[in-house]
Amino acid sequence: MNPAQAGLAIMVWSCDLTRPEALTTPFMTAQAAAALDMPVKMLFTNQSVAWLLREHSARLTGFGADRWTVARHLDATVDLGVEIRACSQALSALGADLAALSPQCAGVEGMVTFVEQGSAPGWRMLVF
Repeated sequence: MNPAQAGLAIMVWSCDLTRPEALTTPFMTAQAAAALDMPVKMLFTNQSVAWLLREHSARLTGFGADRWTVARHLDATVDLGVEIRACSQALSALGADLAALSPQCAGVEGMVTFVEQGSAPGWRMLVF
């Protein structure tokens, strides 16, 4: 990602496994921004990092008739060029490692790196 270009950093921290309806909004926001040619980075932290584990990829998210699996959201989002990462500390707290992550996840990242990117000139940060 070009740090000089305006972009959007999305932190997903409140969408835990008990609230699958809440997960759709950050994905749709990331997809909309990417469709507008903005660089977008998503960091899943706290309990939300569990959504990036392979074991949850078939779970349905959203509400109503247009529910998607986590894998479908991840595919659609990554296909638009969004970088998706897991918080290294949150992943460790779950007792998981890189091998447990869905293949669409670009790896782990620490909070300092994420905040640094999100506070770069022209970048905005959203928290879900």
